[in-house]
Amino acid sequence: MQRHLSIPLQSQWDQGKGFGLLVVARAFRTEGMFISLQEPSLYTVKAILILDNDGDRLFAKYYDDTYPSVKEQKAFEKNIFNKTHRTDSEIALLEGLTVVYKSSIDLYFYVIGSSYENELMLMAVLNCLFDSLSQMLRKNVEKRALLENMEGLFLAVDEIVDGGVILESDPQQVVHRVALRVSETMPCCLPLLLTLQHSGAPAQGSHGSGLVEYL
Repeated sequence: MQRHLSIPLQSQWDQGKGFGLLVVARAFRTEGMFISLQEPSLYTVKAILILDNDGDRLFAKYYDDTYPSVKEQKAFEKNIFNKTHRTDSEIALLEGLTVVYKSSIDLYFYVIGSSYENELMLMAVLNCLFDSLSQMLRKNVEKRALLENMEGLFLAVDEIVDGGVILESDPQQVVHRVALRVSETMPCCLPLLLTLQHSGAPAQGSHGSGLVEYL
């Protein structure tokens, strides 16, 4: 029995300025054997990192056991920072992994995938996270503001990626859902909720575009 899996991703490119990205991957599952026409796996994320301008960890979430211990993770983070923080490019290959990254004032953002992952998909995740935080922090994407709003960061990352699988690429929807979760389950985080409300999150009841569609 053949199953058709369609995974559309629509994201904004160059920080959302006028260039739409639409990537469609199609795969077939026949008798338990997974065969992909473009990539050998679903577009997955291995890790999301945010480092400061000394290369120290502010946030790290790993989705597999490529680096199973904290010691190995921090060694990788130092290596990735040393190889990227002085360059102007946005994509690097390091330790057999694809790394996309960008900086803002005293912060460095990284999204890591396998060497065969589509870098445009990884960049879409990076841009979605950055733009979501920019809205939540009122465009003040720097270390101090981030540390004061870590709850929002954790929630935003969970809305964008779950278990390494990309769920959402629209920062407006991410901010909206974070605001709903804060208001419903974290009323103690009043400063974060007020910040989200001032960020212009969509009103309750709006709907996302839907990243994954099974046919």
